[in-house]
Amino acid sequence: MELKLGRFRAADKGQMELYLRWLEKHECQPGEESPLGLILCARKSDEHVELLQLKRSGIRIAEYLTELPPRAVLERRLHEALRAARERSKPALGASQEAK
Repeated sequence: MELKLGRFRAADKGQMELYLRWLEKHECQPGEESPLGLILCARKSDEHVELLQLKRSGIRIAEYLTELPPRAVLERRLHEALRAARERSKPALGASQEAK
């Protein structure tokens, strides 16, 4: 995991890839999955993240808040995140119920 104080830059991907490949070469045991990298930054461009194909390289980008937004905005974002999480878990829940 790496914390960036500013905006995500394409060069951050290269730096994280270097870390991950080093870990893979020197620390991973046989049979282990490839390591994942998480970059926390103040801002990111979804288009840059998509164009850099970060999901393929095992790198995830997340934004952190540098100041709290107004309460209404915070509540809206929380409800959107909960709704998205429920939507993502529906197929998994359905599959586990079908297996019974």
